[in-house]
Amino acid sequence: MDQQSASTKRDMIVLGLRRKILGRELERGERLRQDQVAEWFSASITPVREALRILESEGLVSSEAHRGVRVAGVDIDRLKSLFITRKLTETFAIARATTRISRHELRQAEKLLEALDSASEEGDAMGRNTRNEEFHFFFYDRCGLPALRDDIATRWRAFPWDLTLDSSDRLNQVHSEHQAIVDAVKRIDPDAAATHLGDHITNGFLRLAESTTGEPIADPFDFDAD
Repeated sequence: MDQQSASTKRDMIVLGLRRKILGRELERGERLRQDQVAEWFSASITPVREALRILESEGLVSSEAHRGVRVAGVDIDRLKSLFITRKLTETFAIARATTRISRHELRQAEKLLEALDSASEEGDAMGRNTRNEEFHFFFYDRCGLPALRDDIATRWRAFPWDLTLDSSDRLNQVHSEHQAIVDAVKRIDPDAAATHLGDHITNGFLRLAESTTGEPIADPFDFDAD
């Protein structure tokens, strides 16, 4: 197998395992045997090992001596760090994008929001997460800073979307938060778009953190919280 083919196989395994984890086919803490992963993707061990190293750098899997590789659990300190950097970078990106998006283009965001709502109503967790990412990156893709967009994408891949709550009250809240973002962009109001997105990211993090730890936690953006 040439180097390009090996890289393609590795990337396919990365994408496939990421989908299995975020689609809840693999449980947090579940062991990943390299030979089994190789069988899943009709691959040799070498691209499997390379793929697992990439996923470990993203925080989706973890390896320990004598215990092998497992789907990573959620570390609350890492989750806080992801939340803080997501809020800082994504609010900046959408503020920049707000003045760069035409009303014609914004119709695409509204269609993505409709598709997201449909997936939520159908209870399709993987589809919901995929449509949610497409909705958000509609804006980030138009911020005018490709490197910032890529930086945001790296943090998205590390975020535990498989553990996000799908209760009806949270889904209704998410819809309202997304709609507020679209309305602010329609008004060409960068500050409001950033504020609504920041609130949306905060609300999602606090609910996720509480479900992970079993108790409410303070907003890490509050300087007096720690």
